[in-house]
Amino acid sequence: MAEKQQKQRIVIVGGGFGGIKTALELAKYTDKFDITLISERSDFWYFPTLYHTATGGTRHESSITIKHLLHGKDVKFVEGTAESVDRAAKNLILKGKDKPAVPYDKLVLALGSVTNYFNIPGLPEFSYGVKSIGEAEELKRHLHQQIIDDGKPDLNYVIVGGGPTGIELAGNLGRYMQETLKRHGIDGRPVHVDLVEGAKHLMPRMPKSVGRAIERQLRSLGVKLYLGKAVQGETADELTVDGKPIRSHTVIWTAGQANNPFFTANSFTLSPRKKALVDEFLRSYDDRSIFIIGDNAETQYSGMAQTAVYDAEFVAANFVHELTGDPKLAYKPKKPVYVTPAGHRWAAVEWGNFHFYGLLGWWLREAADFVAFDGLEGPVGAAEQLTQSLGRQDLCSVCGSVS
Repeated sequence: MAEKQQKQRIVIVGGGFGGIKTALELAKYTDKFDITLISERSDFWYFPTLYHTATGGTRHESSITIKHLLHGKDVKFVEGTAESVDRAAKNLILKGKDKPAVPYDKLVLALGSVTNYFNIPGLPEFSYGVKSIGEAEELKRHLHQQIIDDGKPDLNYVIVGGGPTGIELAGNLGRYMQETLKRHGIDGRPVHVDLVEGAKHLMPRMPKSVGRAIERQLRSLGVKLYLGKAVQGETADELTVDGKPIRSHTVIWTAGQANNPFFTANSFTLSPRKKALVDEFLRSYDDRSIFIIGDNAETQYSGMAQTAVYDAEFVAANFVHELTGDPKLAYKPKKPVYVTPAGHRWAAVEWGNFHFYGLLGWWLREAADFVAFDGLEGPVGAAEQLTQSLGRQDLCSVCGSVS
């Protein structure tokens, strides 16, 4: 009788798009793989809709438990934080003395990025963020509590960062605050929303025509734009921009991201952008059994959720090809479709050489969200997620509670 082939041990680190998608793809071949997914949190966060949570939505619009996504799949889930990798022994070391080392044959790192304040004084202490469920809910509580305590809106709601998150938040915040004031019995008060961007145009990595269209849209909503302006510091009462103060108790930082510090701490070979260098199969330059995907890899379109999913599918397919004897494929970057909402039922779209704006762009964004969730939890779950979001926007506007 032929000896039973031992399963290949695949350890995946990261509970975002890249990590979850890799696990789900490999789970189709559990006769070949023993799969472990490790994440420092129990929930998957959908970053493109975190601003919904901050402006009246619930955490359920942007969060799904990982166990729910893995339900019925032969994937072991471990909640823990990766601390180091023992390349010689092929062991991943988790934080905590009670955590055993996790052995692997192949290690997939999809750790995502972290907030970068660029050493600007005061920002970590006084600014708010929308890069986690906790940050989004903290901001929402602040917005409501400030109205309760002061009986009026802040002098200025200042958003720093002219990328997708900053633009989406700027397009929704004024409308949300007007609804919030009405719910608290305060009407007729003007709401001032400012958006600060260090580059001369919004979305500086995209064609100027797209950035300018978004700028026109935000200005039509009453958003004041500070373009080509640098932030120097923040206190409890103001933000300093190009040497001038902007009075505010609500500064929202969306500008900076940095690679996960795990890669520096574990002496990976990094690019000037501090992302890990990878070969044509997304293998680390430092170890051919370690694969790096999504935000952490030095690839052309890293930083986008679409890229993380694409990388996950690519790596998983090559793992299967390797075991079945089929030729492995070399990595070819795939340009994402960029959809940036800026206000109610308006979005800018860059799809290859095509640019379009308005309601059609907004519907494309809703379709993109459906596709993203469909790839993780199937069409029924995706439909429920989309219905939740649409119901909030169309039925209850942006008047969510603090709870």
